[in-house]
Amino acid sequence: MPPLRIKHYTGRYALVDNIPYQMPIYAKDSPALMAGFSCDLKKANDLLPGNEVHALKLPNGRAVLLITVINYLQTSIGKYIEYSIAIGCTHGRKPAPALLNVMFMKAYGVGQYILDLPVSSEVSVKGGKGIWGMPKHQANLDFKISDSVVSAQYEKDGQFAFRIEIDRPKSPSLGLKVGTTNYCRYRNMLMASYIYFQSKAGVNLFGKASGRLFIGDHPNTSYLRNLDINPDPFFTMFMPRANGILDDHFQCWFMTYDAPPPAMPEGFESVFNLGRNEAWLPAPAFTDYAKYRL
Repeated sequence: MPPLRIKHYTGRYALVDNIPYQMPIYAKDSPALMAGFSCDLKKANDLLPGNEVHALKLPNGRAVLLITVINYLQTSIGKYIEYSIAIGCTHGRKPAPALLNVMFMKAYGVGQYILDLPVSSEVSVKGGKGIWGMPKHQANLDFKISDSVVSAQYEKDGQFAFRIEIDRPKSPSLGLKVGTTNYCRYRNMLMASYIYFQSKAGVNLFGKASGRLFIGDHPNTSYLRNLDINPDPFFTMFMPRANGILDDHFQCWFMTYDAPPPAMPEGFESVFNLGRNEAWLPAPAFTDYAKYRL
């Protein structure tokens, strides 16, 4: 769980890129959903840049598409929704063997490589991308909870991008204490950040897991339809009141390629002029998403 040094600065204050933080950087009582879908291993690897991040290999030889949506209700920078679309991955010179990758997660640098990370507010983009290198951008998002279904929808620039629905697990009976490594590319460097969650969770596995994916035509997501995704999740999870701590420590490495990169990905210029606005864009309004179901 969180390193001891985090406890040592609890209650202190920080100011980074003109964003004030009371330490540690926390989230409290925030509902979250998560689901895992198997997808084609080679196609997943083709989405990962550089040569030291590899798609996590399942025992059946496939890879993992991970969808995580958190409705942050109490944080250092206000309320916002964060919508993560990622590939389960390992970090190292070579891909990790199936089974061993989950038995020795720390040794193989198991985590997720974030492909897309829309959020509700400008200040979340400024902090998440400018400090930790997360590929955040502002979009139209929602997070809805009913007695039977938890759903989240993502639109941008008036175009439908993505929707997930999971059938709500019956009771949040599993106590979770888990740390996660998030990998992403920023300034053409591989960034790794760390978050620690504690929550009661309802979990459904394999045949009991039920959910639906809808992938729209927006270029941020449309390519995912080519991943040969199994539309039936192998796990779903709902955390009604998750509590998390984002580590102030992160790591980064130069990304290397077999040939000189032809272009520079986005860097500091994408956050220079951002402010600290906590306002959200309007909620998603697209209702004809059924035709986009996998």
